[in-house]
Amino acid sequence: MKFSCSKKDFTEALQVVSKAASNKQQMPILSGIYLKADNYSLELQATDYELGFIVKIQANVESPGQIVLSGRFLQEVVRKLPTEQVIFSFDKEENIAHIQSGQANFTLLSMNASEFPIIHHFEGDLEFAMENDVLQDLVKKTVFSCSTDETRPVFTGCYMEVDNDTITMAATNTHRLSVKSITLDLPIGAIKIIIPAKSLNELLHIMNPDNPTTVHITCSHNRISFSFDNIYMTSRLIEGAFPDYKKVIPNDFSTKVTVDTDLFSAAIDRVSLISRSNEYNIIRLSFTQGQIHISSNNPDIGKAEETVPASVEGPDVNIAFNAKYVTDVFKNIQTNECVLYLQQSLRPMSVRENNNDTFLYVVTPVRTAH
Repeated sequence: MKFSCSKKDFTEALQVVSKAASNKQQMPILSGIYLKADNYSLELQATDYELGFIVKIQANVESPGQIVLSGRFLQEVVRKLPTEQVIFSFDKEENIAHIQSGQANFTLLSMNASEFPIIHHFEGDLEFAMENDVLQDLVKKTVFSCSTDETRPVFTGCYMEVDNDTITMAATNTHRLSVKSITLDLPIGAIKIIIPAKSLNELLHIMNPDNPTTVHITCSHNRISFSFDNIYMTSRLIEGAFPDYKKVIPNDFSTKVTVDTDLFSAAIDRVSLISRSNEYNIIRLSFTQGQIHISSNNPDIGKAEETVPASVEGPDVNIAFNAKYVTDVFKNIQTNECVLYLQQSLRPMSVRENNNDTFLYVVTPVRTAH
């Protein structure tokens, strides 16, 4: 096996696939990265059985072959090579890979390639495509609401429902809920699945928002894949029934508040500096005519308060929240103004982008001693 390729291409490919390389000691082969050189290309693979990547790059292949090397060391070696050209060769008898770049020479012991669980493209029950910016928006506006509690797996992923020409994604940790929907040009079928938040976050990291591309998505009852440019990503799905999130969406409100998104977000961020060291990170919001009063109090540190102007329609409301659950949503609101819908101090608050019904965020208040 012998090939040469660009250090830049090799490094970028390794950065992607290494996200799926496992650190589990009981299966050393999963810590490796599989390389296959053939037909003017180099294919790289890594998987931990939950998540898997295939990345292809151009290469000048003198003799084809396949090998598995330690993902950690291969990535570090290639990243620090001195020149842009990488020359790679593998001696089967010695079981050693040789990596050369300029005056630098490395040798790495290989792993048994026959033990590597090679990833294959699969055919699913549903296939469709969307632009990467649309997919990014769908994921970013929901995945942050997922739970990190592994004892309740269904809450650690995003529920995705495809119904003809509509895709809806929802996520909750039982204290907050994010729902985002999009409408496609044509109907594509129907499916209901739960995608792990870990996989979706990795997808966000490898998609370049500045590079418009089409993402091809394939779903089955237990797997999903995303294919775009030279990358193929596959993930296991979470088994279980996602709760009926529509039941917790408030269907009425008494007070409607319209406020400048950046102004409100920055004020909450400042005031919550005092509450962050507290276990519950509580901020209090007081909605009165023409303004929102934000305050926090920590007996061991001090107090903070700030007032921002807002359009408040309806009765005054005094309510308290975990500050993180409020600030998180503003990182994903793209309109200059946002709209808050409230009922009373112990009822959930709904947040929407102004003039956009495709995104909804619901957050549950906390009970405080007055």
